[in-house]
Amino acid sequence: MRQNKFPPGWDEKRVHQVLAHYESQTEDEAVAEDEAAYEQEGQTIMEIPQELVSKVHDLIAQHTHQQVNK
Repeated sequence: MRQNKFPPGWDEKRVHQVLAHYESQTEDEAVAEDEAAYEQEGQTIMEIPQELVSKVHDLIAQHTHQQVNK
């Protein structure tokens, strides 16, 4: 049996909490959450080609790791 691997700071409990949050949201709550994300300072929302998602994810992870280790 293969053991699940989670990102640093994540475990099965946290995954279930996140799933429960999004599964219990109303459509209006989901829209409000999306709209709030667009208004956050210091964040950018953009579309990227699907084949580049893993590369962008890796870059974000590297950046986050560098910020934590400063």
